[in-house]
Amino acid sequence: MDIAVVGSNMVDLITYLERMPEEGETLEAPEFEMGCGGKGANQAVAAARLGSDVLMVTKVGNDLFGQNTIENFKKNGIRTEAVEVGTKTSGVAPIFVDPHAKNRILIIQGANSELTQNVVEGYKEKLKEAKLIILQLEIPLETIYKTIDIANAFDIPVLLNPAPANPALDINYVTKCTYFAPNESELGILTNMPVATLEEIKEAAQTLIDQGVQNLIVTLGDKGVLWMTATQSHVIEGEKIQAVDTTGAGDSFIGCFAHYITKGTSIEEALKKANFYAAQAVQKRGTQLSYPTKEAFLHY
Repeated sequence: MDIAVVGSNMVDLITYLERMPEEGETLEAPEFEMGCGGKGANQAVAAARLGSDVLMVTKVGNDLFGQNTIENFKKNGIRTEAVEVGTKTSGVAPIFVDPHAKNRILIIQGANSELTQNVVEGYKEKLKEAKLIILQLEIPLETIYKTIDIANAFDIPVLLNPAPANPALDINYVTKCTYFAPNESELGILTNMPVATLEEIKEAAQTLIDQGVQNLIVTLGDKGVLWMTATQSHVIEGEKIQAVDTTGAGDSFIGCFAHYITKGTSIEEALKKANFYAAQAVQKRGTQLSYPTKEAFLHY
């Protein structure tokens, strides 16, 4: 197995807007789409579409959406033996996309809240087969910590994507991860520092490095990505493209980076490929549906 993703699944409810309504105002939106999403599921799909052998550890809802999510995993070649049906309804993510491709997202955890420490402990023997474990923050923090402990016990690298940002995240567990990958706004929330300019981003990032973070990867949208360690700092420039929908772009980046890093690609080269992959994804609408396959990606 290449990658184990311990994380969320959601039903994406995407509304394309001309503008956000004011308080008390009702607007008619021109388009609406529904699809499979959730940061964990998105990252798993991106890696699987590129050819990785991916195990998904998650809890789906006890409804039709949950069954559809399981079928979607299978359709994308993701292993589902650690996918369980919870007692709650599916998690949902209402997403609002403006004409400039910027988005605003709400999440309701639903069955994702039932992905507990005990559930993860039950799949410990499967997790230890992975070359890399990916985590995000749409599941309980205690489950995140348990998974990191399991990974450390078996010397498995962990990629932690702190999305959505949670100030309660324990830095002591962050430093146990090989890769820590916030976006710039999440970096600002986690450090309580300004991140309006590249210099401010670097200063905020340095505080995490000073606390022991190993590989800090800060995604900067169309400005690229900052990779920082205790000994070096690199900025990889973004791709100059016209974005249509940035929903799930960060997840596509994480999934692609994970795919290439488990294939032995250097960190810098894997970041460049992930940057390019995300740039392709944002040129199409939707989340998982916008992620290129291996064949399509190699065509670019």
